[in-house]
Amino acid sequence: MFKGYSSIIKNVGLILAGNTIYALAVTVFILPNGLITGGTTGLALLFYHQMGIPIAVFVSIFNIAMFILGAAVLGRAFILTTLISTFYYPFILSIFQKVSSLQGMTSDNLLATIYAGIMIGLGIGIVIKAGASTGGMDIPPLVLNKRFGLSVSVVMYALDFTILLSQMFFANKEQVLYGILLVMTYTLVLDKVLLLGKSRTQVKIISEKYEEINQMIIKHLDRGSTLMHAETGYYRNNNLVVLTVISNRELPKLNNLVLSIDPKAFMIVNRVNEVKGRGFTMDKLYK
Repeated sequence: MFKGYSSIIKNVGLILAGNTIYALAVTVFILPNGLITGGTTGLALLFYHQMGIPIAVFVSIFNIAMFILGAAVLGRAFILTTLISTFYYPFILSIFQKVSSLQGMTSDNLLATIYAGIMIGLGIGIVIKAGASTGGMDIPPLVLNKRFGLSVSVVMYALDFTILLSQMFFANKEQVLYGILLVMTYTLVLDKVLLLGKSRTQVKIISEKYEEINQMIIKHLDRGSTLMHAETGYYRNNNLVVLTVISNRELPKLNNLVLSIDPKAFMIVNRVNEVKGRGFTMDKLYK
């Protein structure tokens, strides 16, 4: 029970931290430099310049409306994971906007775009890794995916770029270009954050001493292995290929151990984004 509560507290902390980083990026880099962006913030900038609606007020109203839509279509699980972001993000954004020392960090639009993109990607990534949603414009793609089977990422990109283009009413062409760069930056950072700590190294080892290498992997590295039947292309020799997945740090050790057994061993090394199963996402079993 205690473990369950600690997990919940950890996730809530991550959601708050992610939204705080997001709001800080908007306050420090986007608003002072007149940058434009996609998502809820970009939509808020459009309504601010066209109708004078304060950004924090629009974000609050829009997030609540999207929250109601998501709750009606996506169900109870959605409510629990998105409730915090829906109300916390506009709250912390309005707090940061009142702190004058956060304004004017840099007047260089390119520098502001890069840092804002890094912070926004990091913030959204932290929230998603906690199993939650940032709310707002994240919700329509999820709704369309459930109703019509449309790709979440494609819909999200389409909405972001539509919002960017709509801001041409008050932004010049250069600002639109900065906005596209911003969206691309936080998208790349988001992908990196989501894969952080999950990437592993897959190694295929072709050697006549496959049995010794297989036992070495099991005993010295404490990793599982798979023996695959293969036939060499030139001599047509039947052989077994040792396949194993290790952490990135274990690669030098594996390389040295393999070469100590067979200096002529042929190794193929691949980076994989994520591995699930025994020894990685599940506890190991020992006989």
